[in-house]
Amino acid sequence: MIWRWHFYAGLFCIPLVIWLALTGSIYLFKPQIERWLDRPYDHLTVDGARATPEQIATVAVAAVPGASLHYYELPPSDHAAVRVIVGVGTKEYRVYVHPQSRAVLHTVEEDRRPMRVLFYLHGELMAGKLGSYLVELAASWAVVLLVTGVYLWWPRQIDSLAGVLYVRLRKGSRLFWRDLHAVTGLWISALALFLILTGLPWAAGWGSYFKGMRSLTGTGVARQDWATSRSGENTDRAALNNNSTSLMDAMPGMEHSGHTGHWMHHMTAPDAYAPLNQLVPVAQDLKLASPVEIMPAMLPGGSWTIKSDAQNRPQRVVLRADPKTGAIKSRQGFAQRLLLDRIVGVGVAAHEGQLFGVANQLLGLFAAMGLVLLCVSAAVMWWKRRHVGSLGAPIAISRPRWTVALIVPMFALLLYLPAFLISSLLVLLLERYVLSRMTAAGRWLGLRHAA
Repeated sequence: MIWRWHFYAGLFCIPLVIWLALTGSIYLFKPQIERWLDRPYDHLTVDGARATPEQIATVAVAAVPGASLHYYELPPSDHAAVRVIVGVGTKEYRVYVHPQSRAVLHTVEEDRRPMRVLFYLHGELMAGKLGSYLVELAASWAVVLLVTGVYLWWPRQIDSLAGVLYVRLRKGSRLFWRDLHAVTGLWISALALFLILTGLPWAAGWGSYFKGMRSLTGTGVARQDWATSRSGENTDRAALNNNSTSLMDAMPGMEHSGHTGHWMHHMTAPDAYAPLNQLVPVAQDLKLASPVEIMPAMLPGGSWTIKSDAQNRPQRVVLRADPKTGAIKSRQGFAQRLLLDRIVGVGVAAHEGQLFGVANQLLGLFAAMGLVLLCVSAAVMWWKRRHVGSLGAPIAISRPRWTVALIVPMFALLLYLPAFLISSLLVLLLERYVLSRMTAAGRWLGLRHAA
């Protein structure tokens, strides 16, 4: 029975797991890729008086008709363009401005930047909430795939470590592919499970489920440090825009660039961006982890926000500053967040490969490539063992044995993965009331009634 679950889970998961592993592997190196893409704007000639931050912000906002300032990002070096993010409705645009001449060097919509496109390809297949649900479904069944795989690998009688810890190379191709599949699964299963579980907070269904559980347990916050889907971002933005009180409460945890964008009111006063002249030097002196952003007050006369939006979430800091004097009025570091948010934050940072530098990226790449190898070896094994006229699923037995060791982990998975629970029920209903009446299809699928 476990083998059947493993077989059918793999049948559904393999294409999506390969896709997620490949796109995720590229996204692991987002900082290096973005530095390479931005190289034309990071090595400029600056040999005179620099423009003021106020002047740069004014030029950036004027570069996009109807825009308002969302945030001013500190440049990565003295010879780099200043990035200013402006917004029109629910869209954000990144404007690169020369720090001396104030020339607009480049303007691009945030959601069209290469790594943002890759983010959506990875997390929702560029299909919005529907794609997010599909990815979550594949991730949930991939957990089942890995758990059942470890159970099937577990040696019952150990005469040799061959085929258990390492691959036998001289026992024929069928045994080679079997060993390659089993041994690879052993070495990467824990890492792969970690990657899948830490990716679930972004999923539309699981993320909403998680928010609901937090509300029930009294551990909810105004804003999470991650978003659940692109469509969810737009809903959150509209809700924030309609409730000015919640805007102030939400600021410390607000995200952007695909993790929920800021919704700022238009600033039309002649000196609306003057506080930047005071706050940019303050932000530079703080030496926060990049990127460092300076955001206008949500309401007139309110505090401006200086924020580190580092992918390594434990390094994130949010400060409120007086726009007239630059004095820091409050500071919220990672340690001040709820324990649950810190746990998820560490997991998300590790998932993105940013928790402990290049070693984290390489570890993630190892796990992702291991998943690809698992999928490829599984497909080869199926092809070599297939029988003409059937899908090749293990033969169903009439009365499988249900033990405590099987029931408890399965119940935990059903409780933790709502997509797995719902899809399992749908599959059971489909088999009982539809496929049970289709003898040919049932025989091809290897269902019990046909066998």
